[in-house]
Amino acid sequence: MTETQNGRVAVYLDFDNIVLSWYDRVHGRNSFARDRQRIADDPTDAEIAGRLQAAVVDVGAIIDYASSFGTLVLTRAYADWSSPINAEYRSQLVARAVDLVQLFPAAAYAKNGADIRLAVDTVEDMFRLDDLTHVVIVAGDSDYVPLAQRCKRLGRYVVGVGVAGSTAKALTAACDEFASYDSLPGVKALPREQRRVGGATGDVAIAGSEKSDEEVAKTGRGSRRASASRPDRAQRAADQVDAETVEAAEDIEERDTEMTGLLIRALWLTQDKDDEGWLHSSVVKQQMRRMDPSFNEKALGFRSFSAFLKSRAEVAELEESGHERLVRLRDQNA
Repeated sequence: MTETQNGRVAVYLDFDNIVLSWYDRVHGRNSFARDRQRIADDPTDAEIAGRLQAAVVDVGAIIDYASSFGTLVLTRAYADWSSPINAEYRSQLVARAVDLVQLFPAAAYAKNGADIRLAVDTVEDMFRLDDLTHVVIVAGDSDYVPLAQRCKRLGRYVVGVGVAGSTAKALTAACDEFASYDSLPGVKALPREQRRVGGATGDVAIAGSEKSDEEVAKTGRGSRRASASRPDRAQRAADQVDAETVEAAEDIEERDTEMTGLLIRALWLTQDKDDEGWLHSSVVKQQMRRMDPSFNEKALGFRSFSAFLKSRAEVAELEESGHERLVRLRDQNA
C-alpha cells in the first residue's frame, strides 16, 4: 500500500458483477442464472424475496475499505438501475455519495456493457485527474485485466475487490493488492458449511426429486418405485454434498500449502546474504503481496501477520523485541 495518508482514491464498481457473484456464493453455483426469470417476473414473491435478502451486498463495507487508502475523490457504480435486484440498493448508494451510472441494455443480458463503459471512464479520469493515486476496481471478470495493467503503467496503485470463487486469477495477479469481499471488515461471514457447499444445494436437489415423485404418483404408475426412489435420491443428494464438502476442505488445505510456499519464496528473495538474514516482517509481507496480491492473513483466519508467521514456525523464525518483529527463513539443515 502506498501513500495511504495522502492518497486520492477513485472507486469503480461493476455492480451487476459483485451482486450476482455474491448471490451465487450464498446460494450455490449458477443460482442466479436459475432464478433470473423468477426475479424478473416477481421479485416480491416470498421465496425469491428471501433469497435476495440473504444475498444482500454490504456496499458500505466496500466503500469503507476503499477509504482506507485515502480520500475518496469519486465513486461510481455501473448497472441498469431499473432492474429490481439493483433498484433496492439505490438509496444505500446515494447515501454514500456514489454516482450511479445508468446502463441501458441493448441486448437481453447487456454483455460487456459495464466492462467497456467502466474502462473508458477510468482511463479518462486518470488523464483528467493527475492527482489520483489509487484506483479501486470492484469486479471479478478477467476483462478488467488490461484496465488494471494500464492503470499500473500510468503510475496508479491498483486495488481489486471481488467475491471468492468468482474472481479470475488473472485479475488478481494484475492488481497491486486484491481483497476478497467475503473477508472485508463488516461483511457477515457465511456459515462454514454454507461456504463449503455454496448454498442449500442438497435441499434443492431433494425438493426437486420429491416433486418428480409426486408427478409419477399422479399418473398412477410405479407408486412402489416412487416411494423406494426417494431415499435413494436423498442419499445421492447427501453424497453430492459430502463430496463438495471434501472438495472444499481440500481447496482450503491446498490454499494453506500455497501460502506456506509463498512465505518461503518471499523470505528467500528478500533476505540479505551478507548478514544473518533477519528481515522486518512488514518487508516480507510487502513482498508476499507483490507476488500474490490476494494474500491477506485475516482471510486465512489470523488476526495479524505475526500470528500467520507463528503458524509457519517450521519454515520461519520470528523474533519479537519491543515494537520490532523480525523474521528469517529457518535453516532446514539445523
